[in-house]
Amino acid sequence: MKTKLFSLGAAAAAIVALSMNVQAADPIKIGMMAETTGPNAEAGVYQVNGAKMAVEEVNAAGGVLGRPIELRTEDNQSTNPGSVLAISKLTSGNDITALIGSVRSTQIQAVSPTVKKAGLPMIVGGTDLGLTMAGNPWIFRARPNDGYSAKVIADYGVNTLKLKKWAIVHSTDAFGNGGKNNLVEALKGMGITPVTIQGFTSNSQDFTPIVLAIKQSGADIVSSYIANSTDVGIFAKQLRQLGVSAIWVGSPSLSTDTAMKLAGDALHGTYSIADYAIDSSPVTKEYAEKYKAKYKVEADLYSAWAYDAVKLYAMAINNAKSTKPDDIKAALHAIQGYKGVEGTYNFDKNGDGLHGYNIVKNVNGKIVYEKSIDFAKK
Repeated sequence: MKTKLFSLGAAAAAIVALSMNVQAADPIKIGMMAETTGPNAEAGVYQVNGAKMAVEEVNAAGGVLGRPIELRTEDNQSTNPGSVLAISKLTSGNDITALIGSVRSTQIQAVSPTVKKAGLPMIVGGTDLGLTMAGNPWIFRARPNDGYSAKVIADYGVNTLKLKKWAIVHSTDAFGNGGKNNLVEALKGMGITPVTIQGFTSNSQDFTPIVLAIKQSGADIVSSYIANSTDVGIFAKQLRQLGVSAIWVGSPSLSTDTAMKLAGDALHGTYSIADYAIDSSPVTKEYAEKYKAKYKVEADLYSAWAYDAVKLYAMAINNAKSTKPDDIKAALHAIQGYKGVEGTYNFDKNGDGLHGYNIVKNVNGKIVYEKSIDFAKK
């Protein structure tokens, strides 16, 4: 009799152990490409940190459908070819449930065909308007697109700052070209033609010809769509060193931690549209405090959207009660009124979750929130 009781007890223990092993070995895997090497590696660190923090929080709260989330990261080396390779690696097996892209619109363009072929949802941080309108139903965005940013920049520069002589500086990638085109169109609707438009290749070191062209144009406002924070830092220093004192209103890269560290006081007094702004909501304030406590640095947009992406996937999978790609896609589209770090998500048919921007100012190296403009409310 004792032997039988021992056997039953051992069997029960074995069942419990097997159950625990199955749960531990059966996570919901989210694949993320990130710029962990190359010229944008610092931005990649923020992205990975934000996503990891969200994964830890979700798992600490019981996971998704009773299963833990596991984040698998592939380095895209800050390049388009590296991005294609990273997504190809992530989608080569059958174990990835969903994908997280990057903030570089040109990289998202490069991987879009691979994502479409794989049939997996991918939440991205690239803001080029066309990314969610190019016929790929699997692309979702956790930042507002540049159709909104151009309207906000034009409105603020013309109607609030009362400036009419515009110089536009842009990187000649998908993000920069798209932003420039949208801003030109927005200004045209207000009866303004820019006095100069200057493009450059990302990761440039010498902006002297561009700065001199701005100086000679007599512009009283400089607006920029610059993809890389490192380029912002270099351009800012050269702009001020060569005596251009025009007011600067630019894309979110102006208010990133990387750009501000590189540029120092050359960015003081500048304005930026920003999807991430610490004082824009209680949710954002709480996130900023948690991020700084955990990583000992200030959070910025690079971490914020990736954090939201993980939380959005957790919500969609829980709501769908499924890990099937089509079910997750439908559940993402159905998310309305979710208060994330980047803003309040109301997904539309194109996969855009956010529909406005914050305006912030660099006051002696501190980003000060001014106001929010949300076109979803209009």
